[in-house]
Amino acid sequence: MAENETTRRVAVPPAAIIVAVVLVAGATGFWYLERASNQPPPSPPPLTGEAKAYVRNLKLSGVDMSAREDYFKQRIVEITGNIQNAGDRLLQIVEINCVFYDPYGQVVLRQRVPIVGSKAGGLSPGATKPFRLPFDNIPDSWNNVMPQMVIARIAFQ
Repeated sequence: MAENETTRRVAVPPAAIIVAVVLVAGATGFWYLERASNQPPPSPPPLTGEAKAYVRNLKLSGVDMSAREDYFKQRIVEITGNIQNAGDRLLQIVEINCVFYDPYGQVVLRQRVPIVGSKAGGLSPGATKPFRLPFDNIPDSWNNVMPQMVIARIAFQ
């Protein structure tokens, strides 16, 4: 009789096994996605040597800044201007870093934005194109001065 009691097994319903597997898979997926979302995005590649040498051929002109409120009473700061390609190469992409400062000279926002993109056909040698950069996420501590604009990326075609 002792032998029968020790070999006796408890039947687990198949639905309980399925629920357990789904819970473990869900918890694992949640953990993975939570961990992946907390990783900082990879930093964009630095300006190549070829691009650094070509920067002298890019000319910004007519750069102006204005501010307005949108329908939701949110401040929109817009920077407009022109970029000229005074060099001899066709440019597919040109991106700049706009660096906004507070009254004490501390960086409050650094945002990388495209001013020339492949959708609009790039920028031919000798050509000039207008650009428009809207910003709606500038902190209130910004000093309201034109941001520093630095060429961050050039992609040649």
